[in-house]
Amino acid sequence: MRWPWLALWSNPMKTLKFLFLFSITSLFTATVATAQEKPAEPPMDMQHMHHGGFMQEGMHHAIAKAVTLDAKIDAATHTVTLRVGPMNLPARTGHMKMPQPPDQTWQTSFDGWLLAYHPRLVDASGNAVPGTLLHHTAFWNENRSDFLCPNKEEHIFGAGSEMTDWAEVPGYGYHVQKGDKIRIETMVYNPTATSYDKVYLEVAIPFQDATESAAPLKNVYPAWMDVKSCGNSGYDIPAGKSQKSGAVTVKYDGVLLGVGGHLHDYGREIVLEDATRKDTVATLEAKVDDKGLLESMPVKLFVQEGGYKFSAGDVLKTTATYDNPTGKLLREGAMGIAVGYFAPNDDAKMAALRRKSKPSREMAEMSHDH
Repeated sequence: MRWPWLALWSNPMKTLKFLFLFSITSLFTATVATAQEKPAEPPMDMQHMHHGGFMQEGMHHAIAKAVTLDAKIDAATHTVTLRVGPMNLPARTGHMKMPQPPDQTWQTSFDGWLLAYHPRLVDASGNAVPGTLLHHTAFWNENRSDFLCPNKEEHIFGAGSEMTDWAEVPGYGYHVQKGDKIRIETMVYNPTATSYDKVYLEVAIPFQDATESAAPLKNVYPAWMDVKSCGNSGYDIPAGKSQKSGAVTVKYDGVLLGVGGHLHDYGREIVLEDATRKDTVATLEAKVDDKGLLESMPVKLFVQEGGYKFSAGDVLKTTATYDNPTGKLLREGAMGIAVGYFAPNDDAKMAALRRKSKPSREMAEMSHDH
């Protein structure tokens, strides 16, 4: 890619690879401890909620009480650290039975750009906790609509059990305005034999303040291209081989900087096509183990080509292939998403995506995808 900032990039391939290998990806089962512990009793003081959101639309969960968000800014390092917790995670408890934290809202206190996202799980003392306990976290900007699916809020960051870093891309950033409301949706579970108490999700976010003397950054926009188009992402997969496709229409001229993929277990590949130009943008073949469980997804970069060009009106088709060996239908067992960052030719046109945030309301009434 012939961007000016590439001359400053010591390892562009590695940096972009980390950027696009976001991980709300496969739910890996960790190596469990040999000593089995009795699962902790769930708290009695809880209510049930409709946990909508990216991963499990329509599912019902219990609310974990006393979970809060703490946001701290380190002016010296220009880093915001968001901390969600505490969460008690009894051993061998799936995400459907685990009391889930209510959504939290971070209100930005500056105009500027978010540069990267560094997630981790820790205990009350700050010691690392296995990332496998995180089913997923998702950050949504309530003040902006998604540029491909304007019925949805803008999904700016996601991570799952792999806890993959979203690395900084020099010269680019995600623009926020002071007062923007970023909703943080978190789902946890514990497939291990060890119980964990008082667990916190921490996400460190380097930023550049717009009031500083540094040169303004170019704006990038998360591009989520889903086989469910602009609907809820989860769907059922039948036994054996199957495919599902969906399409979205690009409304702006620009380039896709690179693309990665998100599948669940038994997923085989994602293909992203520009159906208007009858061109395959990327074929992303999953790496799986001998049981078909997902291990990783590749990343396709468009560095040497100067970015993959999209034109307003282009129809983007995403197809996911699964091979389910269980012999039965797996309810809500699949997702198929190609995701990357989009740089528009005319950023001024993207201002139309800005909107007022939704008024606060009880979780039982909230659906994140609408």
